[in-house]
Amino acid sequence: MRISNRADRSQSPEIDEDVTGKELDRVARAQLRYLEDRSASWVAKHLVMAGRLLEDDPELAYEHTLAASRRGGRVAVVREAVGIAAYHAGKYADSLRELRTHRRISGSDYNLPLIADSLRGLGRVEKAIELAQSEESANLEPSVKVEMQIVLAGCLSDLGKQDEALAALETLEQLNFNRAFSFSPRLFAVYAELLESAGRSEEAARWVKQVAVAERALGIEEETESFIVDLAPEMDDEEESPRARDLVESDAATETEEPAEEAAESVVDANQTEEESDVEVEQTGHDEEDGLVEVDADHIFSEVSEITDEDAAK
Repeated sequence: MRISNRADRSQSPEIDEDVTGKELDRVARAQLRYLEDRSASWVAKHLVMAGRLLEDDPELAYEHTLAASRRGGRVAVVREAVGIAAYHAGKYADSLRELRTHRRISGSDYNLPLIADSLRGLGRVEKAIELAQSEESANLEPSVKVEMQIVLAGCLSDLGKQDEALAALETLEQLNFNRAFSFSPRLFAVYAELLESAGRSEEAARWVKQVAVAERALGIEEETESFIVDLAPEMDDEEESPRARDLVESDAATETEEPAEEAAESVVDANQTEEESDVEVEQTGHDEEDGLVEVDADHIFSEVSEITDEDAAK
């Protein structure tokens, strides 16, 4: 009997026949190289399945990540996957534990908003606010900072501090009625909800309408990374660091990987149709290069560096 399916454990969920594991991005696959081949394949396939199911069936996605962790529990990307799936399934204690473990292994602060929101989900609102207002959160890249401010606003709203909650979002330069980033529909919707709670219904209605405008401008039905489009043609071009958030990405999404601070954002006129506008989406790999427990970090960095160099050469 496979140890991953022994009697004291539930049966691992089924993997779709078309899943090969090669759907994972190259940085994630680089981390899995330090597993035995069969285990690496097993882990990769379950991570792909988790990515497929995360939005529609988070409970099953979580089961897939648990299956992956049985053979890849020391791999940073696996612990992150478990944490993210647990968060989506509402298992906040598990999410908090796994995301903190991922942070210790990888050294990345990318998931701090999820950690803060998990604290909020556990009723530890003051602790979540403390994390959101910490120095480490102040230094997050712009798109992650937006997510943290959304969490902070939610926490303040939970405490009945509506004015402070609104102020938490109003400090963001990305809260711009005439400009949309890929996270803007969510940001606009949260802001509208807070305005409504504060009794500012007319303003809330304007922002609700702008959610739909932003979604149309972004082509929201398509899978996108962070980029920016003009909702008002007279606005000047801007640059904004892109966000890499996918649990599982296709190889095509990581063919060109650049540091976030160097990736310029595309700007298009919102009056153009999707067919007329040529939006070039800059993408970066998730910050998962820091590798595995009990494996020489320098060796891991060199492995990932070789992959990145090969991609750049292409």
